[in-house]
Amino acid sequence: MASSASTVASLDRSSAHPLHAQVAQALRREIGGRRLAPGTALPSEAALCRQFGVARSVVRQALAALVAEGAIRREPGRAPTVAPPLEHHRMVQRSTGLFEQFASIGTALRTRVLRCEPATAPPDVAAFFGTADALLLERLRSVDDETLAFVRTWLPRARLPGLAAEHLHDASLHRTLAQRFGLHPGRGRNRIRAVGADATLARALGVPSGSPLLMLEGQGFDQDGRPLEWFTTWHRAEKLVFDVDVSPAGEQIQPALPDAPAGAPAGFQPDASLEAVEQALCAALDQVRRLRGKA
Repeated sequence: MASSASTVASLDRSSAHPLHAQVAQALRREIGGRRLAPGTALPSEAALCRQFGVARSVVRQALAALVAEGAIRREPGRAPTVAPPLEHHRMVQRSTGLFEQFASIGTALRTRVLRCEPATAPPDVAAFFGTADALLLERLRSVDDETLAFVRTWLPRARLPGLAAEHLHDASLHRTLAQRFGLHPGRGRNRIRAVGADATLARALGVPSGSPLLMLEGQGFDQDGRPLEWFTTWHRAEKLVFDVDVSPAGEQIQPALPDAPAGAPAGFQPDASLEAVEQALCAALDQVRRLRGKA
């Protein structure tokens, strides 16, 4: 941890924020910066009192806040320890976006728009939309100031007149498309791959270059079966888990698409079950393990 002098100096006793909140925030920075690794025991209450120059009641309030939010664990008779990183979950076979899935469980997903501009779509995207005239959208998603995912989305520009970055700050893309343009996400197809972070992704996500990422890519259609989005999302593998609903053997599964809609890329085939998704997920997780082993 930081030295006592520097940490004490970081507490602003003239601030409107109470001292216990400032102490908790300082400890969060130590935990978030991995200076306090998961499983590490925190200093004693007496040591924290000396370090921060505060009363024991202040330290106890700060620790209670960290316990309540899951940052540390506290057991009777033992020093509090740093909790393992919180894992977030995403249902990968749902058309519902990450923002809506997180909102449904009360988790606030922050969104920073990095790019929202007209662009010429690459050939495969242009073939999907039937035009190269596209809107390129790049966003960074985070929870509690910790980045989770980098998203690159291509949209058919002619269908979305006036869509701008300010419409999507800390907002759901799907909800914005529904409210502003009457476009609702319909069926689509997602694929899962495990990849290593290149320099651009590593910098955006705040991870070392080559770190394992879970990549979800796919194409989505609107309620009328018209091409609506082509997206790729890179998730931090240690922060986000992909969930897949499964059914008993022999139970009929609703196909992902009854037929390949107009505008689907060559080779686009509807899934008759979740078997392909499950196989892809297993392969992706195996690749993540291999990448971690090489790190």
